[in-house]
Amino acid sequence: MKTTLMIEGMSCEHCVKAVTQALLEVNGVKKAKVSLKAKNAVIDHADTTPLDALKSAVKEAGFELGAAA
Repeated sequence: MKTTLMIEGMSCEHCVKAVTQALLEVNGVKKAKVSLKAKNAVIDHADTTPLDALKSAVKEAGFELGAAA
């Protein structure tokens, strides 16, 4: 399953790495592609991975979810 989250507050590649690492630590996440330019993350995960867990990982990494999330 793929989910796209809009992410606000990223300003550099360090931010991208922080969000990517946080998402990869969520149970069931197989791959996370975070884009600084698009301000989003495309997450490939198990069907059983809760959306709230993905959103929480972004917030715990210190970033806000965009309007489309």
